[in-house]
Amino acid sequence: MKALVSTLLVACALAAPAAAFAQTVNSANAPVTRAQVIGDLERLEQAGYRPIANDQNYPDDIQHAEAIVAQEQAQTAQHAAAVSSAVGGVAMTGSSDAGAPVVASVGGRSIYAGH
Repeated sequence: MKALVSTLLVACALAAPAAAFAQTVNSANAPVTRAQVIGDLERLEQAGYRPIANDQNYPDDIQHAEAIVAQEQAQTAQHAAAVSSAVGGVAMTGSSDAGAPVVASVGGRSIYAGH
């Protein structure tokens, strides 16, 4: 019985560190770093937001600046997607649809008519 209990305790002790690494970090739930907060504030200030103590239009001002930043980020993401799908530095905007086959004709008749 002692051997079973001691074996069970050793197994639990060895399994505990493995359970600590089982957590995954979701970027949406990850804690925000100080550098990320400062970067966000700088982007908002570049978009026209001025943080002052007694701002009468506080919610409207920051929401407007956030909308501008979100629009810029969407444009940047769209541009990055276009560049990543480019070949040789040229965006692929065409299609690969084939048309009807070209038939060689002389005088409105196929050159293979009658053969």
